[in-house]
Amino acid sequence: EKVLEKLKETDKVAYLRFASVYRSFESPEQFEEELDQIKNRD
Repeated sequence: EKVLEKLKETDKVAYLRFASVYRSFESPEQFEEELDQIKNRD
């Protein structure tokens, strides 16, 4: 989780890619949900 937080601060694309593997995303909707969260934090 610490890696995810650091990536979220520095490189959002890398964060999304790492999160998809770390959290075992299984659908495009999971990517969309995570992307929406990133967008809403800015």
